Amino acid sequence: QVQLVESGGGLVQPGGSLGLSCAASGFPFSRNWMYWVRQAPGKGLEWISSIDTGGATTNYASSVKGRFTISRDNAKNTLYLQMNGLKSEDTAVYYCSTNSLGVPRGQGTQVTVSS
Repeated sequence: QVQLVESGGGLVQPGGSLGLSCAASGFPFSRNWMYWVRQAPGKGLEWISSIDTGGATTNYASSVKGRFTISRDNAKNTLYLQMNGLKSEDTAVYYCSTNSLGVPRGQGTQVTVSS
C-alpha cells in the first residue's frame, strides 16, 4: 500500500525559504518518477515539479522555476522540495505523489507565505 507522508511546512515571510520532505513507503520508490503538487485555497491541484528515478532529470512549472529545487534520496525513500524566494501566491497545501495528477498523495503539509 502506497504511503506518502509530507512534512516541513509552516509560516514564512515573503522572500523566505522552506524545505519540504516526503517519506515514501509501500512501493518501489527508486523505480518511480516522483512529483510535487499543491493546492491553493479555493483552487484545484497544480503540478509544480517532477524528478526521474535517479534524480538526473527534473521539471518545474513556470510559476516555481528558478526558485524551487526538487531532489530525492533513494537510500532513504525520501523526496525533497527546497523552496526559496517564497511569494504569497505559493501559499498552499503541498503534496508529494507518484504522478502529476496527485493520485495517490499524502495528507499534505501547509505552507503559508505572509508578512
